[in-house]
Amino acid sequence: MEIMYVYTKKRSEFGRQCNFSDRPAELHVDILPDSSLAADFVARDPCDVAIQCTQEMSEHEVNTERFESETRGINHVEGGWPKDVNPQEMEQTIRYRKKVEKDDNYVNTIMQLGSHMEHCIRQNNAIDIYQEYFEEEEFLEETEEQPSAKTINVFRDPNEVKRTATSLSWHPDGGHKLAVAYSSLEFQKFSKDMCYDSYIWDIENPNKPELTLKPVSPLVSLEYNPKDSHILVGGSYNGQISYWDTRKGSQPVEMSAIEHSHRDPVYKVIWLQSKTGTDFFSASTDGQVLWWDIRKMTEPTERLVLDPSKKGKLENALGAISLEFETTMPTKFMVGTEQGLVVSCNRKAKTPGEKIVCTYSGHHGPIYALQRNPFFPKNFLTVADWTARIWSEDIRESSIMWTKYHMAYLSDGCWSPVRPSVFFTVKMDGTLDVWDFLFKQNDPTLTLKVCDEALYSMQVQDNGRFLACGSQLGTATLLEISSGLCTLQKNEKALATAMFERETKREKILEARHREMRLKERSRSEQSKDEESKDGDGEESAEDLVTRAEKEFYEMVEAEMKKRGKEEKTEKEKNKENAEEEL
Repeated sequence: MEIMYVYTKKRSEFGRQCNFSDRPAELHVDILPDSSLAADFVARDPCDVAIQCTQEMSEHEVNTERFESETRGINHVEGGWPKDVNPQEMEQTIRYRKKVEKDDNYVNTIMQLGSHMEHCIRQNNAIDIYQEYFEEEEFLEETEEQPSAKTINVFRDPNEVKRTATSLSWHPDGGHKLAVAYSSLEFQKFSKDMCYDSYIWDIENPNKPELTLKPVSPLVSLEYNPKDSHILVGGSYNGQISYWDTRKGSQPVEMSAIEHSHRDPVYKVIWLQSKTGTDFFSASTDGQVLWWDIRKMTEPTERLVLDPSKKGKLENALGAISLEFETTMPTKFMVGTEQGLVVSCNRKAKTPGEKIVCTYSGHHGPIYALQRNPFFPKNFLTVADWTARIWSEDIRESSIMWTKYHMAYLSDGCWSPVRPSVFFTVKMDGTLDVWDFLFKQNDPTLTLKVCDEALYSMQVQDNGRFLACGSQLGTATLLEISSGLCTLQKNEKALATAMFERETKREKILEARHREMRLKERSRSEQSKDEESKDGDGEESAEDLVTRAEKEFYEMVEAEMKKRGKEEKTEKEKNKENAEEEL
């Protein structure tokens, strides 16, 4: 079928009509040939002319409009009940069920379905149709694969004024959605045109966010509730805490009162594993850790001031910038501070002073990431300044393992949820490093340039295969890492345990040696002080010391002069005696 397009135009738009008439030809100009002009021309022989045998065709490109898909859903609350039965009333529903169970059709239907179900169960018991026969061979092939990562999708901040992707959170059920918090953390870089919105993205649709979250202040941190995937809690730049229910739209359901909130940006929020699933706690650079319940957001349920002197004074508090809570240790939590210290805390202690148990020091700058190893909770990872360190709870003096000092500043990091020896770090030069300390300790197993701008945040999906990195210009890059880096290797747990135990033991030996040397040095300094105090009846003044030194110096000079005079005299006497003997 020939494709045609007909253009239509009104006759009145063509202008005045043209009239044509027939008439004989007329000669206006007659120019005769000039033979003298032939001398100015040069004949070409041979004459080359290019001839194309095929038909000439032009080529052009047309960029079609991008198709924007939109996901819509419906929440099914209760259904299948007649109009006269209220599903919220327990008595009415029980009465209706009993009525249906007595019906003959109901009994016959259940009996028929029962026979079909029994047939299917027997088939499944006889043959497992999902059995994998060559699982081991596939595993061996995967281990030989080189470590790699590829970009799956890129989610860009849709606003003109770009902001930093400060926090990422994966949807707890399957990880098909990614919540991204956007804020500008640079000092005095807030513009009037800057948007406050944060977004929830569908990982298969980078064109348009699935849901927009509209806070009163830009979000610095954002976390999905692991028990209820519709609930998210976010910490704002102005210190307020808000929570959203995705079923109720873009506006926050409730916010904390500003007088009871943090005084600085809320850098981290973590959900607690409570029975209700409504409790969480937050940390900020104002030096406070606050506990909240979303059922009562007017004020925090509990408060802790991170004062290392244990006096609870806010002016002496350490600014919290990262937070760690392990569900297997419900009473313990850890805080990474701006001053480079990790503060270990006990929530169930009786007094505020006892809640701060101990500190770990070893970094030169703010600790941007702090996470326990999911397989070995006693060992935890910290990312700060130009290095990442692995610690053991038993050793407070120093870390047991650490990476080399990089040229670029490290901004975030986390453990792999499926491999105990693998962790990830991102840097300010836009690169992602994947470390496997069983394979290589000095250098990363895989280094990938994700983008040209600085990377600020990262988060790994629960299956360990997908990794999201947030950049300074609000770009969230979704990466898929190779199967070798997200598949548990043979004997990996045992090897990681041996590595941690060996390094912990080594650090304990070094710590004991340093302690012994410090004790010896202290005892020597005390002995020298005692000897000085015994030699002198009392402390001499500076003038007395100078005069005594001068006196000793001149006595030594005088003694030396006398000695030399005696030597000269004896030498003269010897020379005189020798001369007399010769005579």
